[in-house]
Order: sequence, then structure tokens, then C-alpha cells
Amino acid sequence: MKIRIGSLFIIMVLCVILPGWAKGNNKSHHRKITDTKKPVHIILDSDIGPDYDDVGAFTLLHAFADKGEAKILATVASNRYSRIGEVIDVLNTYFKEPSLPIGVPKGPSVELKDTRGWAKYIVAHYPHKVTSNHQVPDPVKIYRKVLSKQPDHSVTVVTIGFFTNLANLLESGPDKYSKLTGRELVKRKVKKLVSMAGMYPSGAEFNVDNDIPSANYVFQNWPTTIIFDGFKIGVKIKTGLPLVHNKNIKNDPVKDVFRISLPQSPADSNGHSSWDETAVLTAVRGASPYFKKIPGHINTVDGSGKVSWNKKGTGQYYLIFNKPAAYIANVINGLLEHQPVGR
Repeated sequence: MKIRIGSLFIIMVLCVILPGWAKGNNKSHHRKITDTKKPVHIILDSDIGPDYDDVGAFTLLHAFADKGEAKILATVASNRYSRIGEVIDVLNTYFKEPSLPIGVPKGPSVELKDTRGWAKYIVAHYPHKVTSNHQVPDPVKIYRKVLSKQPDHSVTVVTIGFFTNLANLLESGPDKYSKLTGRELVKRKVKKLVSMAGMYPSGAEFNVDNDIPSANYVFQNWPTTIIFDGFKIGVKIKTGLPLVHNKNIKNDPVKDVFRISLPQSPADSNGHSSWDETAVLTAVRGASPYFKKIPGHINTVDGSGKVSWNKKGTGQYYLIFNKPAAYIANVINGLLEHQPVGR
């Protein structure tokens, strides 16, 4: 009888301990997988200035870097108005990454400035070392230098502006950083390009029609996967108001940008369209669960910047909604409120 009672006792103890042990062991295993997941290595190429969703995109990218989901390799401009180098430096400095490489075009390129006054404000009120575009190199130099040092097929390029830099990169020749041509370097080092550009399956859009030759050249010659985050996505995702209304956030250039800009347009009464933020979201976390990818290839770009989509093509995708716009807006709003931490 004692043996039976003892055996029953042991069995009861094991029934209590083993499930807990297994659950704890699974937690440990899950934690190990999560902790060892490699961050997405990103170069951000922005026309920051004509619109301010670029500021939101920078914020999301730095938030992801703080969370260990991304590693920022460089931040370059596809626009060359006079304050753009300073603006990028303000944001990188605020998010405690003042040494990130910055590039601004030196040759022919689009020059469109901020018309809402936010750029002048944050440059005047927040620390930065760059005071002139002349202090930073051309983006192609940044691209070639940074890419040459990365593992093969490891870099995600995110373009939320014009395609000037990417076309120039593809056409670049060997230099002191790499013996490869630009196209060869991209093919070897870049995993994918995520682009906020175009209207799908057909239509014209700002980032394409401001430099149509460069856009067309990149669409037809880029040697890796391209994911297009088109106009129809971001226009429906309104963000920024929770950040502006958050009284606990002070001395934040991102909040100042949205605070200054939102009241200037009736279209922004419920928040600003999140074109560029969704590109960064897709680049870091992937299209799913927020979007679905439609396969194909851009067939042509006409003289007005209107793209047409070839459903039978390969190697390119455009996004459509998989979650409601409000759901995605909630995710982005949370990231916009991110405050910098020491990395």
C-alpha cells in the first residue's frame, strides 16, 4: 500500500512539474529564436522636404533599430534643396545616431524644398553638425562604400523619393571601394528594393514623375526583387494626431514637424497620409500581415510618369491591403511616438 501511495505521489508530482518544465523550456527556446533574429540591414533613400511623411519614415526606421529589428547603414537624399543635409542630420542626431553616413546629390537632380516651414524650424531648434550639403558626399559614393562592406544578398534598400541615386548607382563604374560595376555590386549585395512609388496597376505618382528617366531605368534594370508600395496604400492610412496630442512627449522634432504641418491642410484633419512610413514598415517587418504582394513587372513608364503593370512579368510586386487601413495606422502611430534610447 505504501508503494502504491508513493508511486501515486510521484506520478502526481510529475504531472504538475513536467508541463511547467516543458512550457518553460518552450519559452526559453522561443526567446532564443527571437533574440537571435538578425536585424534587417537598410539604406534609406529619401526626398525628405516636399512632404513630411519622410520624417515619419525616419522615425519608424530608428524605432525599429532601437528594437533590434533593423540596422541602419546609411541615410541619403534624392533631393538637393539647401537644408536637406541638415534635416537628415537633425533626425539622426535626435535618435542618437549622429555618425550615420549622409549623402546629398552633387549632379543634376530634383530640388524641391519644404513649403510648410517645419524644416527651417527643426534645423533652428535641434542639434546637428551638418550645416551645408557641401559637407556630405554624393549618395553614389555612400552606396558603393557601404555596399562593398556588407555580406552578399544582405541589404534592403528603401527608396521613398526619386530614383536619381539608384539610376546613377546602377550606371557607376568600378572605384576604390569595389571593382564591380554598380549593377554588379547591387546584384551581389542587395537582397531587395522596397519603393514608395507609382500607382498600381496603372497611374502616375509624384516620386516617378519628378525624374521619369531615372525611374524607368531602375524599373527595367534593377537586378534584384522590387516591392512597390504604391500611392493607393499610404493615402488611406492617416497618422500623426496621437503624437501631436501626446502631452508627455516634449522637445521632439518629429512631433514638431507634425504639429506644424497637420493644421496647414484640410486633407490632414484626421492625420497625414502614410506613404513613406508603410514602405519602411514593409521593408523591416515584411508585407505580411499588413499587405499582400501582387506579382508581375512594370511594363512601361510614359511621358507623364504613368506606369503600366504586366501581370505576366516576374521579379517585382505591388502591395494591396491585407489588413484594414485603421489597423495599420494604429501600428504606425505607436511607432511615431517612439522616443530615442541609447543603442
